[in-house]
Parts: sequence; structure tokens; C-alpha cells
Amino acid sequence: MGTYKLKTGKVEVIVVDAYKRLERSVVRGYERIEKKFVDRFLEPVEKEERP
Repeated sequence: MGTYKLKTGKVEVIVVDAYKRLERSVVRGYERIEKKFVDRFLEPVEKEERP
């Protein structure tokens, strides 16, 4: 089978940019929640030595 590429034009750029913005905002929101959880419920511990 030959090599083909979908013809999308300007729509591709608009959709991909919108997706990237959405993805970044979701990831940032998750990171803020994760940091708050870690700060609130977890504390650092010394590295345990294994026999």
C-alpha cells in the first residue's frame, strides 16, 4: 500500500492547537491537586536499608 496523508488544511492546525491547550490545562490542574495531596498527606522518609 502506498503512503498517504490526510488532507486537513487549516482545520488541522486549529484542532491540534485547541487539543494542546486543553491537555496542558488538564495536566496543570492534575499537578496542582497532586502537589496539594502530597503536601497534606505524605511526609518524606529516610531511605531504608535492605539486608
